[in-house]
Amino acid sequence: MAAVRRVAVIGAGASGLPSTKTCVEEGLDTVCLERADEVGGLWRFTKKVVEGRSCVMKSTVMNTSKEMSCFSDFPPPKDFPNFMQHDVAQKYFRAYADHFDLDRHIRYNTEVTKVRQADDYVRTGRWVVESIDHKSGKKSTDTFDAVLVCSGHHAEKNLPEVPGISEFEGPVIHSHDYRPDSEHDDKKILVVGLGNSAGDLAVELSRKGKQVFLSTRKGTWIFHCYMFRGMPWDMCLNTRFEFWKNSCLPFSWVEAKMAATLNQTIDHDLYGLTPACMPFSHSPFVNDELGGRIICGAVKVKDDLQRLTTSGVEFKDGSFEDIDVVLMATGYTIGFPFMEKEVVDIEKNQLKFYKQMFQPDLQHQTLAFIGCVQPSGCIWPICELQARLAVSVFKGAVKLPPRDDMWKEIEANESMRSSRYPNTIRHTLEIDWLPTMDELAEMIGCKPNIGRLVLTDPKLALRVLFGPCLPYQYRLEGPGRWSGARDAVLSFMDRVRFPLQSRALPPNRRSGLVKTAEWVLFPSFSWVVFLELLVLALLLLVLCRG
Repeated sequence: MAAVRRVAVIGAGASGLPSTKTCVEEGLDTVCLERADEVGGLWRFTKKVVEGRSCVMKSTVMNTSKEMSCFSDFPPPKDFPNFMQHDVAQKYFRAYADHFDLDRHIRYNTEVTKVRQADDYVRTGRWVVESIDHKSGKKSTDTFDAVLVCSGHHAEKNLPEVPGISEFEGPVIHSHDYRPDSEHDDKKILVVGLGNSAGDLAVELSRKGKQVFLSTRKGTWIFHCYMFRGMPWDMCLNTRFEFWKNSCLPFSWVEAKMAATLNQTIDHDLYGLTPACMPFSHSPFVNDELGGRIICGAVKVKDDLQRLTTSGVEFKDGSFEDIDVVLMATGYTIGFPFMEKEVVDIEKNQLKFYKQMFQPDLQHQTLAFIGCVQPSGCIWPICELQARLAVSVFKGAVKLPPRDDMWKEIEANESMRSSRYPNTIRHTLEIDWLPTMDELAEMIGCKPNIGRLVLTDPKLALRVLFGPCLPYQYRLEGPGRWSGARDAVLSFMDRVRFPLQSRALPPNRRSGLVKTAEWVLFPSFSWVVFLELLVLALLLLVLCRG
């Protein structure tokens, strides 16, 4: 295989931007091909519907917090809200591109139409990329030593077959094509599905529609943006200590405990939401408003569809409702229309890739897919680590296992997913967030060494072990080390607090919590306090007996 010098990055969104930046900082000649006229990908809302290009809804707010979602060497501004609206997320991407001067490597308005192995691939591992410039209409063919596919996995609308759908006289719209307008005012609306998009749609439409019916086959567990003492949910759950503690306990007990925690806010049985699976065997559904819309009657949770009629819907429980509009929030199927089937063969919406990135059967590992995962946390930091790993493989700094070993791991992961998650297209890419981050970091050589930190920097070690697993942790050491990582880890609470404290409280009106209370704001930090008290109690006991 020839040395990798020139790389194509397909897409300039959450996976394409860190991929471009990683290639550039490693000294590679990088060309990023972006179909739109701006960075952001999925997160760039457009009023116009563009077929084949998905985007968030106008009301979309991120369901992961800014500190757990950012790239590892670019902390979010302190004045950004902890949960960013789509336009704020877009500002973050634009600031990232400006800071690292990425625009000079991006060809905007350029759609990739085909990626194929070069004629000399067997000898060189090179790829041919065909594209079209939508402004000039010019078609181009370029050869690259390696390719990073960062176009996302939301390729084609998933439209399930519903009996009677052709007879229904009202509009049937996929969430991809939905834009807020007056056409839905005072209408009876059926929303099909119960993923994050369905929840957002139901809440938004319930404010102007006459009635919203939310049809679900399996139900869901509702997480709120905030958990313990108002801290972001992902900061509370995604800590190394929490993961270690939970791995030492029976998984069924851990899930039952989380179900009890979620039921303290909403009784999922009472609201008709309880799914067959437990909270950690299901994609996180984060929504702060759906429960309120249900309890006031604006949204009614209904069973799975039986059939549609000319003017209504019959559900599998036998009930019937008159409706005016059907909105299908049924997700997407995976696809890469520009790739040859011999290279990427998608079966049952599954991608059989090593680390969800590499096709094991390729003779040369000069092609990688970034962001083809559905994590229990934000996908952005995972995309960045995947990009760092892919570039390390391209440059020969990391060697992948033999083909048979890669297939064994793929099959083991498929077996785990099939036993833990529901058999739906939504769960074919499910992964655990923190273990995946650590696996990728270990291969790169940038996983934090907690044992060494305990000896050399105890304060930082405590934050890394008991605090949220912030992306900055993966810049503390190893390849790609960033001098600002330590400060970013230690100062994260300043950026969490700032947007919340828009009103200063008089000293006599405080609840009694002092600033150091951040050590008990998170469950893991509470364990630190408990262990300290336990040690003190044992010392007192020894002294008293002595």
